[in-house]
Amino acid sequence: MRMVDIIEKKRDGKVLTKEEIDFFIEGYTNGDIPDYQASSFAMATFFQDMNEEERANLTMAMVSSGDVIDLSEIEGIKVDKHSTGGVGDTTTLVLAPLVAALDIPVAKMSGRGLGHTGGTIDKLESVEGFHVEISESEFVELVNKDKIAVIGQTGNLTPADKKLYALRDVTGTVNSIPLIASSIMSKKIAAGADAIVLDVKTGNGAFMKSLEDAEELAHAMVQIGNNVGRQTMAIISDMSQPLGRAIGNSLELKEAIDTLKGEGPEDLTELVLTLGAQMVFLAKKAKSLEEAREKLMEVMQNGKALEKFRTFLSNQGGNGDVVDHPHLLPEAKHKVELPSRSEGVITEMIANEIGVASMMLGAGRKTKDDEIDLSVGLVLNKKVGDTVKEGESLLTIHCNQTDIEAVKTKLYDNIKIEQEGTKPDLIHKVITK
Repeated sequence: MRMVDIIEKKRDGKVLTKEEIDFFIEGYTNGDIPDYQASSFAMATFFQDMNEEERANLTMAMVSSGDVIDLSEIEGIKVDKHSTGGVGDTTTLVLAPLVAALDIPVAKMSGRGLGHTGGTIDKLESVEGFHVEISESEFVELVNKDKIAVIGQTGNLTPADKKLYALRDVTGTVNSIPLIASSIMSKKIAAGADAIVLDVKTGNGAFMKSLEDAEELAHAMVQIGNNVGRQTMAIISDMSQPLGRAIGNSLELKEAIDTLKGEGPEDLTELVLTLGAQMVFLAKKAKSLEEAREKLMEVMQNGKALEKFRTFLSNQGGNGDVVDHPHLLPEAKHKVELPSRSEGVITEMIANEIGVASMMLGAGRKTKDDEIDLSVGLVLNKKVGDTVKEGESLLTIHCNQTDIEAVKTKLYDNIKIEQEGTKPDLIHKVITK
């Protein structure tokens, strides 16, 4: 078998066999196939697409390129959730204890984040003493005992994907549905999930800017999951403005605690209940999405979800008292209000750029070696569709520096106020097939 023949076959729009895809992924991972041929393959795929079977075969070839986590010792159906990212995306912090409170195992592998704020692990490390450096056996034991634990990602999960993604990033082939879908799904499958729930974001703060592209990606990933034996569902949610009100590590953790109490922002609560219902349904703990949602609301209202969060934090060395005393979390020295310069209705809060403003305060990383300031960030006092008076606070800046003029300018430039406007829809579509 020759790589040039495979490239030409895909260039001409023909369907590749499983053997041909396996040959490419194995050869590229071990260095037998050079970057220039892999680039040609990626570009041919970009223009000619792949059918369902090819996408499933590409995903499983990438899964097989490295470690596959065995979670078979964990009792029950392991349902994992993946979000395609966004600003103020606090869902995992709420979803994990909420779903675990219904005796559904949540065995979560998370990483540290590059970008606007830290990843899930960074946010959890706002809690003094919390750590993810636990052995796999302890991880399994905690999930079996209390249904929830988080561990850092293994270094050798889907190495083919890491290598191919880095190449796509510099060859103009990132925005390819089969390559994006197989990249995301390979990681989730390699991490040991039995079933997968996907939150595909759309809007100016998302990777997929248009609803049409987001829907295409969501359908592609659901098809891959179902074709390789993982029950998969997805939703398409709005990321044209930040989710919830908090952007920043300890600030988002405080918001997660409020949401678990049933006192969180309306949009974050709605998103968590929608995704959580799919997780509960796929775990076979409810006969319908409606019943699943009711069960989640019940554990939110009776305090079981919050108690599960306390147990989870304590199990991994964290101070569980933060659940009752959020002031124990890191707090910034200064709180500065950003007053509105005009009266009207907020029609736009460009999520990506507001996220950048948070990163400028120190809430996120530009490079993997940057240190995060866990205490800083932004809290939105107004959102799209809200009326505002001149001089009224649009948001509160939590900072440890005194010169924040550049941050204020960035924020003003990306919040639009007009005479009329409406609230955007949060959930655009629910995809169950």
